[in-house]
Amino acid sequence: MWKRFVQEGVIDSARINKRISESWLRCKNRYVDPYLGTGREILKGESFDSQKRKHRQLLEITLPHVEKMSKFIEDTGMIAILIDAEGYVLSMKGKKSILQYAEDINFVEGVRWTEEEVGTNAIGTALHAGEPILISGPEHYSVASHKWSCSAAPIHDDEGKLVGILDISCPLERSHPHMLAIVSSIAYTVEQEWSRRRELEELELIRCGWELAETNQPIVILNLRQQVVFVNKAVRQKMLQWPGACDYQDLLDEYRYVERKRTPVYSRQHGGLLGYCAVLLESEASIRRLQAPFPSSQIQFPGEAGTSKAFRHVLGQIERISKSSANVCIRGESGTGKELVARAIHLNSPYKAGPFVAVNCGAIPKDLIESELFGYAEGAFTGSRRHGYKGKLEQANGGTLFLDEIGEIPHQMQVALLRVLQERKVTPIGSHAEIPVNIRVIAATHRDLALLVKEGKFREDLYYRLHVFPLYLPPLRERKEDIPSLIRFFCQQNKVELPAIPHVMRQLMEYDWPGNIRELFNTLERLSIIGEEELPYLLHEQFQTGAGGAASPNLMAGSLTAVKGGGESGGGRAETLTYREELEKQLIIQALQKTNGSASAAAGLLGMPRSTFYRKLQKYNL
Repeated sequence: MWKRFVQEGVIDSARINKRISESWLRCKNRYVDPYLGTGREILKGESFDSQKRKHRQLLEITLPHVEKMSKFIEDTGMIAILIDAEGYVLSMKGKKSILQYAEDINFVEGVRWTEEEVGTNAIGTALHAGEPILISGPEHYSVASHKWSCSAAPIHDDEGKLVGILDISCPLERSHPHMLAIVSSIAYTVEQEWSRRRELEELELIRCGWELAETNQPIVILNLRQQVVFVNKAVRQKMLQWPGACDYQDLLDEYRYVERKRTPVYSRQHGGLLGYCAVLLESEASIRRLQAPFPSSQIQFPGEAGTSKAFRHVLGQIERISKSSANVCIRGESGTGKELVARAIHLNSPYKAGPFVAVNCGAIPKDLIESELFGYAEGAFTGSRRHGYKGKLEQANGGTLFLDEIGEIPHQMQVALLRVLQERKVTPIGSHAEIPVNIRVIAATHRDLALLVKEGKFREDLYYRLHVFPLYLPPLRERKEDIPSLIRFFCQQNKVELPAIPHVMRQLMEYDWPGNIRELFNTLERLSIIGEEELPYLLHEQFQTGAGGAASPNLMAGSLTAVKGGGESGGGRAETLTYREELEKQLIIQALQKTNGSASAAAGLLGMPRSTFYRKLQKYNL
């Protein structure tokens, strides 16, 4: 089979492992010489020492487990090999005579043993497939390895990233039936210890932050993945609750901090780098000084910016971003105005003379998204347009392409999109012509792209290509002072006057708007249609059916008497309560409903002493 494939290019896929047949085809397409196959690229001296230092943790964790198997490996005439994710052999242990036998094909420490270098082999193929594999005799693409039997298993770190390969190899006549099981078992043990070690290192890293816990200066501790694992009291008091490990950039954006100083933190046990201690600045003056945001008057913003600090910070970032051609990733909840911000970046950028093309990746059927983005040539498929179709990528040439809901793009299209971003060329479906494009890409999502990358649903290389400048867009509940400005903007744009706005502004300001600006404008549009006499009922319905919010439905319903102008005389209790008291009252009612009227259980649910709970019941006549 091997001779027939090498000489004629014919392969019987039914008689050979799928992974091996796929690898043979890759090797043939890459013009790997099947008659050579000895190691060519070998690191020596300082280059090899540097490579081992780079993968110190892989060596430290794996080699002790290999050492435990050393007697079995020597007695059976095998060698154990540890390879990094680039394919370089970091360590070889085993019987001296077998190691010398391996030298005949340059299979030595420091050699690069990948499919591109030596053809199909357990190490290179496991690196490519990311799974354990056994390759024996002429299953190797290179004739030089036909006398060997090799079993390899990948090693992943605690995030699932492939960090190396463990391989057991031996001359073909010494092949052992349990080689693959043995090497897979050791690799699994290494992965478990890798996770345990990472947890211990993170604990040590957090311990380093304890002495800083009570300082007034905002301080965070970061791990090597730029995740915040500890925040001191000065930072925590700005948060409603500490969410555990979170993305550092997200924390900076959400709480409007800037980094003043960063210090590396080293392990006291082995001296390795554990992470960083970052000192932050939180004042708006510091943000203006260090990030130099620009006044909003210099920005063309096709909407209402409002007056909030949260959105002024966004405007400053927009102007900084606009001056470059870097790709941008906007993160924000649905309805926060991500496309409007993308248009603002375009209008203030070097691409403003070109088109702004928006694509909602979540609204296009998966089988149509390729033709929508890349276009197609005439006659590319049945039902195609007579003169073909120019895709969105080509339509945006010279301007900006806005990819909304980028997290919904199918995996196969992620590869194609990455290629366009790298090569700046588009090939329409059914055409061989490559069309050069000069575009700036702005992506947007309400999803956590970093989590999608971790789950394998979004390509890491595409994530970093798009995530050059992340921009966080705050939800409306974090910029409520902008609501009056947004209402005026809506009225001006739609040439409408809303009934009784002064009377309902309190309700509009207190509601949390889970649907953000989109929900606000939807409500305002309904208000503009109905009569003033129906206004109380509309608001009551809106705040009852909303997805959530600080202002409860009962509070809204109770406060509508003022709008109707028919409030009770005699000072009903609900009208004399402050907003905070009314909110507390509604929380107590909800707790009683959840516990079927049990006061003791409701007090426990609210974390309130029973005596206090009963006093509250009397206070609110419940």
